[in-house]
Amino acid sequence: MFPGHLAVALGAKRFEPRLPLGAAVAAAFGLDLLWPILVLSGAEVVSVQPGLMAFSNLSFDSYPWSHSLLAALVWSGLAALLARVANQSWRVSAILGCLVASHWVLDFVTHRPDLPLWPGGPLVGLGLWESIPGTFLIEGGMLFVGVRFYVRATPVHDRVGLWGLIALVGLVALIWITGPWSPPPPSGKAVASAALILWLFPFWAWWIDAHRAPSDLA
Repeated sequence: MFPGHLAVALGAKRFEPRLPLGAAVAAAFGLDLLWPILVLSGAEVVSVQPGLMAFSNLSFDSYPWSHSLLAALVWSGLAALLARVANQSWRVSAILGCLVASHWVLDFVTHRPDLPLWPGGPLVGLGLWESIPGTFLIEGGMLFVGVRFYVRATPVHDRVGLWGLIALVGLVALIWITGPWSPPPPSGKAVASAALILWLFPFWAWWIDAHRAPSDLA
């Protein structure tokens, strides 16, 4: 749920203005930041199967260390702990931990049953990606709400704060919308290599946030 992860990161700022957007984006995308590294190292496996799902041709054959429920909870706790060590408040630390866990919940909604509850455990997933209209409705609606919450919570300081946000949301929306009709990638390794670009998103979000200010509405 590519736009959904960005949506929850943006929306969280509405409920805690002290939450750094860069950290929120890193947390919300956290499992997908780990995943390409694990795939490229051989610890996890993804393959390309055109027509597998209406919205995705990726078969996540094995990703127990990044995307099992148990692993997600462990990474969530670690994120909250690191936030506290970095002198974030208990509230901010808890929200960051919840954002990490939210990644698994959103993937559970979209994926076919390929998410393990624990390494080697049962596979689950509701399969929203089997429906292109349903995916557009739910994920698109989440992104709209998330952006609206963030904009209301953080008045813009300058053009960077405005156009930086537009560019980030626009890029995510473009990649997401064109996904079902794009040519299938050549291999799972190529997918993982391309996914490393996600590491730019937390820094991009931090840059945007530095040009916006918390609002009294938050």
